[in-house]
Amino acid sequence: MFEIKDDEKKVERAIIIGLRQDGLSEQDLDIHLDELEQLLENIHIPVVHRIKSPLKQPQPRYLVGTGKAQEVAELCAEYEADCLIFDDNISPSQQRNWEKLLNIAVIERHEIILDIFSDRALTKEAKLQIKLAKAKYNLPRLTRAWTHLSRQRGGGNGRGDGEQQIELDKRMTRDRIKKLEDQLEVVRGQRQNQRKQRLKKTVPNAAIVGYTNAGKSSILNHMTYADVLAADKLFATLDPTTKPIILENKQKILLTDTVGFIRKLPHQLVESFKATLEEAELADFLVHVIDINSPHLDEYYETTLEVLADINAGNKTMITVFNKIDIVESPEKIEDVRKRYPGCYFISSKTGAGIEELKLQMENLLNDILTVVNLEIPHSRFDLVAKLHENCEIISEKYDEDNIKITVNLLPILRKDVETFIVE
Repeated sequence: MFEIKDDEKKVERAIIIGLRQDGLSEQDLDIHLDELEQLLENIHIPVVHRIKSPLKQPQPRYLVGTGKAQEVAELCAEYEADCLIFDDNISPSQQRNWEKLLNIAVIERHEIILDIFSDRALTKEAKLQIKLAKAKYNLPRLTRAWTHLSRQRGGGNGRGDGEQQIELDKRMTRDRIKKLEDQLEVVRGQRQNQRKQRLKKTVPNAAIVGYTNAGKSSILNHMTYADVLAADKLFATLDPTTKPIILENKQKILLTDTVGFIRKLPHQLVESFKATLEEAELADFLVHVIDINSPHLDEYYETTLEVLADINAGNKTMITVFNKIDIVESPEKIEDVRKRYPGCYFISSKTGAGIEELKLQMENLLNDILTVVNLEIPHSRFDLVAKLHENCEIISEKYDEDNIKITVNLLPILRKDVETFIVE
């Protein structure tokens, strides 16, 4: 997406730059740049130097002042960098100004994330979402691409070939955006129908959420014996996967693995992935997974809560789970986290440690939304009995000449179906 050199040569020597503004501490800035480097590792771009700079007042030309811009230009020349990467947002005009000053590619964090998502998307919906996000991101930057390729713009009162082509490209991009939006609406409609069919089965649903690379897919695999891609890299999987699990009380539940969260998620992706993130919004409760070994676990915890609030899932009942305890260096680490996050759970999706305790807590949460009822159902309504067996925990069941007497942990959504058969 951002390999805009004439020969399409891949970036080999990148410099990253982070700006300390809005009360951001030096430590937090280092955390942000560490994450940017990790993102770049995912697409095999080596970083040769990092620049940190305070920014009291954003400037229109380069975002930073001209003096700082010249200092950055000298560092790029010194390190023979072929790309400058901002951890912050820069406007399309600022991007063009930087490329004119440096004569190398200048990109921002959002472009990196879009490229990673593009590489990882598998389903038709995810691919459409990424294409749409890219098209919306690129629309105001088309002039930048033409300027870099030295397209000639006409002078005088008329418009040259370059300017005419830019307008044509913009119109084509807008048409492409409209087409992608229409295609995505069709796919989302199909997905909504699938969700409706799933909801008709009245099986409770839990969504696994958390910062990217926390081990969400590994937990789904361990608990459901699924085969979801689980790799030690950011955004290993983008598409939500839902699998059934039977708890110890015989209650069936659907468990969904969602796309990982990240700070500074491009707003194009938040909107484009709204359908994917709806899995968290529709869940009966959430399992929030955090890598206990991350030096930034507090930051990741807060970032996840912020994204959940953005998608109207911030008030959901939540189980907080710290994963990867099998590689914790000291027991003191676990005790420290336990004190700061009371009521949390510690597991290893690799060894299975703590998984049974997590399942038990899932049972406890389900019990809070279930009601024990006694039913006397006539034999003629055996279809209803079958539905209860499929979706609920049956506590006891007896048959007599007239009725089937059942005591069941009833889901609220099924109460209307059995209301007339409830007995004291």
